Amino acid sequence: MILDLAILFFFGFLGGLLFEWLRLPGLIGMLLVGILLGPHGFDLFSDALMGISYDLRLIALVVILLRAGLGLNKRQLQAVGKTAVFLAIIPNLLEGF
Repeated sequence: MILDLAILFFFGFLGGLLFEWLRLPGLIGMLLVGILLGPHGFDLFSDALMGISYDLRLIALVVILLRAGLGLNKRQLQAVGKTAVFLAIIPNLLEGF
């Protein structure tokens, strides 16, 4: 299982670098590598890794949200002002109702 994780991280990192070199978001490259190596692609991982895949997906979601949140710029948000607030609040309220 550790070898599977090492392969996933290594190729995910390479996929991210490749997409950044192509001037695309590196996260897309990482996601594509995960899809290709996972059960919907070449199915290279053991059943033990698939057993903890739910936890790994939650960790990946946290990492994605942290990267997106830390990439925000306060000045840019102030420039867009009310539009950013409305685009953040209105969908949440509608989904809540």
